[in-house]
Amino acid sequence: MAPKIKDVAKKAGVSVTTVSRVLNGEKYVKDDLKAKVKRAIDELGYAPSHIARSLVRKKTNLIGVIVPDLTSSFYSTILSSIEETASLNDYNLLVCNIIEDTDKELKYLNVFKEMRVDGIIIMHEKLSEDIRSFINKLDIPVIFSSVRPLDHKFVSVIIDDYEAAYDATRYLIELGHERIAFIGGDMRDITSGQNRYVGYRNALKDQGVRIVNDYIRFGDYKTQSGYNLMKELLACEPRPTALFAVSDDMAVGAMNCIHDHQLKVPDDISIIGFDGSQLTELVRPRLSSMEQPIEDMGKITVDTLIELISDPTFSPREDLILGHKLVVRDSCKAYQTEG
Repeated sequence: MAPKIKDVAKKAGVSVTTVSRVLNGEKYVKDDLKAKVKRAIDELGYAPSHIARSLVRKKTNLIGVIVPDLTSSFYSTILSSIEETASLNDYNLLVCNIIEDTDKELKYLNVFKEMRVDGIIIMHEKLSEDIRSFINKLDIPVIFSSVRPLDHKFVSVIIDDYEAAYDATRYLIELGHERIAFIGGDMRDITSGQNRYVGYRNALKDQGVRIVNDYIRFGDYKTQSGYNLMKELLACEPRPTALFAVSDDMAVGAMNCIHDHQLKVPDDISIIGFDGSQLTELVRPRLSSMEQPIEDMGKITVDTLIELISDPTFSPREDLILGHKLVVRDSCKAYQTEG
């Protein structure tokens, strides 16, 4: 049978309260008593119950994270930043990969509640009514990272996705391109779906470039989606000379498709991605991308959540909007008319 805290107290010749104080790192315990307790713990092989200690301290140092798809280069990168920042602040993560499954998300949110997590990070915005109702009733701080759902009371850490998409499209126009294709995301997403699409369309309209519906496709942010949709775009007459894809993953898929059709990036088609993930430096030619400050986004998300946990009266008045930046690499070039 596993040793209990009273066994440690008996072996060390101290009270259970003293053992508890040592385990919780309280200051007012004499050094000789600390040494006795620690020696007894080592000799007995005692492992304190995390749950029991959490009940006493009313704090678990756990953060629940809802991720829509861990296979995405964007989400894997931001999650790494979240984990690093949480660890530096002595927090552990419970990460749930829902793969766009709202039933699974509701199950995980109930697990978070049962595990008494100190805070929750959500990284998607397609919230069902059941999920909206659930999180609104939680007595746990919640923060959204990289997305901003409509009609919610929680703070979001985001960029201005509309402006970022507008700037990416305008850059291609400034290079002389007029036949600019677009591979967008899920239009049920306000942030990465609708806002980036409207930014693309308005940039074309404001610069007097004709919007060609045949050049517009919608995918799921993944590499295979970019490949398949680029194949459709290559069949258009005339073929587009440039592409803006709203994720780096889809942009890389499009680049692979172009290569498989014996065409070249950027000589035949210029490409801009979105996110600024590690993929941009791994592919050849290196991918130009509208960069989100992914690592800063993860860090600020955790720092803000911890402030919400530590101070229940803390309430940011507005979303935290970070800057975006176009990083030009090798996948774009100025358009040159034939002949």
